[in-house]
Amino acid sequence: MNGLVNRKAVVREKVINAVALLVLVLIGLLALIGPAGFLAWGEQSAQLEAHQERITALEKEREVLRNRVDLLDPDNVDEDYADELVRRDLGVAHKDDVVVELGDDN
Repeated sequence: MNGLVNRKAVVREKVINAVALLVLVLIGLLALIGPAGFLAWGEQSAQLEAHQERITALEKEREVLRNRVDLLDPDNVDEDYADELVRRDLGVAHKDDVVVELGDDN
């Protein structure tokens, strides 16, 4: 009887060790090939650079828009810009109007 108990204890210990080893191997594989693993770092670095470039472009666009908002300040409206907006949005430009662009806004 005592031998049977010892045998069950040995089998139980081997099963527990096998499960623990399987869990450790699984964690190691996830660390290597998982979504945040070592192999994904290159792809994530490329995505980070693309996002930073997009952020830079959006910050430039925000500065252009901020300048346009400042030109339309109710206390100090830029008449030329307001006239340009009215003519463009309402379609009241004359056929003989000449538009001279001084610089690239974008």
